[in-house]
Amino acid sequence: MEPLKQIANVAGYSGLYRILKPGRAGVIVESLDEKKAKTMMGPTARVSVLSDISIYVDDDSEEQSIALGQVLLAINEKYGDTLTVDPKGSNNELADFMASVVPAYDRERVRTTDIKKLITWYSILRQYAPEVFEVVADAPADETTVEEAPVAEETPVINEAPAEEASVAQEKKASKSQKA
Repeated sequence: MEPLKQIANVAGYSGLYRILKPGRAGVIVESLDEKKAKTMMGPTARVSVLSDISIYVDDDSEEQSIALGQVLLAINEKYGDTLTVDPKGSNNELADFMASVVPAYDRERVRTTDIKKLITWYSILRQYAPEVFEVVADAPADETTVEEAPVAEETPVINEAPAEEASVAQEKKASKSQKA
């Protein structure tokens, strides 16, 4: 899911943030809320991009986790705008909700706090980043192939003017030093 590559969670801060511009001194983020506050997160901030997060599953397949994007889409298909569970609900309610969305989730490694975060993040994304839930249809591979144009070999252009200017400048320096 391409839109999730621009949305992140920052450890120690509540809510989600849209990544605006990474830089040497950190990353500039904008809060996903009505304030849209822009903040510079330093290089020591633990910024987790949502596309890199996954949920542990407990089944016999080779995959030991499922991408957060797939879980969010599953929640969207099942519940849409109306979530029937509150992030502050009981542990049993939260576990039942998670089982209804991802039946094979690993109950030992997925903690209740993770499910609470998932529900909170889903609500924020539905309200402030609905583009996350738009499914883009994949185009057939034959239509997307683009033929590469042959690259014409260029003859190198030699610009002698800067070299002449440099030699003139050296001559001027030499004549100034002789006068002194």
